[in-house]
Amino acid sequence: MVAISFKESRFKKRRKRGSERWTFAILPATKKAEVLSGGVGGARRSMENRVYQQWKGNNKFILGGRIILGPDANSLLLTISLIVIPIITFCACVGMDLLGELSSHRTTGTAILAVAVVFTFYVLVMLVLTSARDPGIIPRASHPPETGSGELQFSRTKEVLHNGVTVRVKYCDTCMLFRPPRCSHCSVCNNCVERFDHHCPWVGQCIGLRNYRYFFIFLSSSTVLCAYILAMSALNIHFLMDGGYTTAWKAIKHSPFSLILIIYCFFSLWFVGGLTCFHLYLVATNQTTYENFKYRVDGRRSTEDDGCSENFAQAFCSKIPVSRNKFRSFVGENKDDGREEKEEGEKNNDGDGDLESDPRSTVEGGDLELGVDLLKLTRYHRDLEEFDNMIDKNSDLMNISSRSRREDMISPDILSSNSSSFT
Repeated sequence: MVAISFKESRFKKRRKRGSERWTFAILPATKKAEVLSGGVGGARRSMENRVYQQWKGNNKFILGGRIILGPDANSLLLTISLIVIPIITFCACVGMDLLGELSSHRTTGTAILAVAVVFTFYVLVMLVLTSARDPGIIPRASHPPETGSGELQFSRTKEVLHNGVTVRVKYCDTCMLFRPPRCSHCSVCNNCVERFDHHCPWVGQCIGLRNYRYFFIFLSSSTVLCAYILAMSALNIHFLMDGGYTTAWKAIKHSPFSLILIIYCFFSLWFVGGLTCFHLYLVATNQTTYENFKYRVDGRRSTEDDGCSENFAQAFCSKIPVSRNKFRSFVGENKDDGREEKEEGEKNNDGDGDLESDPRSTVEGGDLELGVDLLKLTRYHRDLEEFDNMIDKNSDLMNISSRSRREDMISPDILSSNSSSFT
């Protein structure tokens, strides 16, 4: 068996005596796969887009798909400025006053500034880790689920077994899949997110399974930072009152930024501190923000509570799962990988299972490998057919080109004589 390829390029022409000739080479069968992968397959892959370039959600990608952000990622700059500007003010004004007042304890004054700077950097790192990562997006299906009977209509809900309890999951028309338990569709990002908590406009990202831990650390560390800046600003006013400014008003007139920071941190502490306390309650009861409001409206109790210690261990000590999306992979590759990950996730979803019998769940490992081989074989034949069609098309083009050149070589006198002879 042989395969035809073009030397050095697909269409190499040699001009000889005013004519054009096409040069072909006969390759052995062992080189056939190399020709297909480097020719048709390589050309098709070079024209394919990566997953992040054809992403159907509302997310934004930077650095070539390595970082995923929410659609309102611009609000992240506002959040950073609300953190950085007060810290710069503290270090430039209040911190300098503390260094002067603690001149006899120079190390203590330097430590106060160092703690503020280092802790601010830690808060910003947690903010970036929360905002610039996949929160747990479930890849969309390429078509609605198969019903087995070929019907287009199917039930919009189904019952599955989750942690020994029967729960009802809904079908998502946008993502064309049945949402796993504790999953919800974010209307802002337009994605189904695992263990969806809420969409936070301050970080510009959904909060879900893969970034909730960093979000909670960001909240709690921001609370501590606000309390620290508030305490140091109040301490500065206290030192000024002991150092010659007999009244608080005189001390505030000498250092007005201390009062500004006290007011700013007081209100910020109520905001981030309240959120921290609320999420401490959610972690202790193993709930999400979405579930808490839903259970409160429906009057139901959560079935996820495994005890306070177990809930905290699950939230902060468990391993963060790998993202189901490969944003930098090619579109064709991502579909196959997503199908394999989806099947694996359905098998290893903490004992979850569909109450209705699924015939695919009885497939053995050898049959799965056979299915993968058949898929590769189908792709191989598809590439081969495209390659053969390309050769046939180019052969027709060569015949037309040679025929037109032969007609051009015939002189007009011969054509006129031939026409007169026929008449």
